[in-house]
Amino acid sequence: MPIYEFQTSSKKHCDYCEPGFELLRKISDPELKNCPRCNAPVVRKISAPNIGGSGPSLGTSEIEKHGFTQYKRAGKGVYEKTAGKGPKVISDD
Repeated sequence: MPIYEFQTSSKKHCDYCEPGFELLRKISDPELKNCPRCNAPVVRKISAPNIGGSGPSLGTSEIEKHGFTQYKRAGKGVYEKTAGKGPKVISDD
């Protein structure tokens, strides 16, 4: 479920919505139009998605099972295959 950011669009607001707030919501949830605490009108802010990171790490067998190929850097411009199908070495030569 994504985390959405909201901010008040009104002069009448509470301490919760005035600086903005975040809510974990299902994509299928109806659009939030009012602050859940004071009922002031709010708008959803556009923000960058969090795509980086510390997700679960797959082992070699899991990588191959799902049809991926993994390479690790072996030197400047040289990558060696550690899992999956494909050439054993990729280089910029």
